[in-house]
Amino acid sequence: MAALLPVLLMPMASSAGPMPQPLVAPVVFDLLALQSLRTLPVLQPSWRARIYGRIYQGLALLTAVLVWVPALFQGWPNGHLRAGVLLLISVFFITTSVRLVQLLARVPRVNLPVLAGAAGGYVHLGLTGGMVATALEVVLPGTFSLGSVSTHEALTDRLLYYSFVTVAGLGYGDVLPGNPVGERFAILLSLSSTLYVSLLVGLLLGRFIAYEAAELEEEWQERKGLGERDQLPPDDQ
Repeated sequence: MAALLPVLLMPMASSAGPMPQPLVAPVVFDLLALQSLRTLPVLQPSWRARIYGRIYQGLALLTAVLVWVPALFQGWPNGHLRAGVLLLISVFFITTSVRLVQLLARVPRVNLPVLAGAAGGYVHLGLTGGMVATALEVVLPGTFSLGSVSTHEALTDRLLYYSFVTVAGLGYGDVLPGNPVGERFAILLSLSSTLYVSLLVGLLLGRFIAYEAAELEEEWQERKGLGERDQLPPDDQ
């Protein structure tokens, strides 16, 4: 549910709404970061995994604080800080996507929470693409042909839309790559979405089949044991 917050609430950041516009983006991101920290624990009980987990937590907390800069200063103080924060957010989203896939790869069985996590990972892939695209557009203006965009929040919202359209393979054509960097990004994002769906479906289907086969084997062993017991003479039972 938290992964859908940017999709549902980011339009409020560039239009009138019940919440002040500068507060929408940082509030949404902080909620998403908090949800990611709660649902993505340390994957392995090793010192290396714990170090990676601490680095991930530090990255989440740092970006959660820095996204409040435009709200506190009524805009970005300079373009370098804006680009740096966007790059940090992009790294956080990419890291979260990788950790989510690693977590799904380690589940012993397929159940409703696992399916919800897989769906959330697909949504998160679209969010990752939108944030990386925003960072590219800030660092290299003209990477995407967007039309008229007035604010940073409108830019992010527009490129989130572009990312999800690319991930879904719709390609409406109203937002287009503006140079070779944007074209390569579109290729990589489209490939990532295709690989995510195909690999994750294969992984989850394999786990489901393996779990069902293990249950059938256990049930067959129980029935076999009961059958052998029924065939024994009364004295042996």
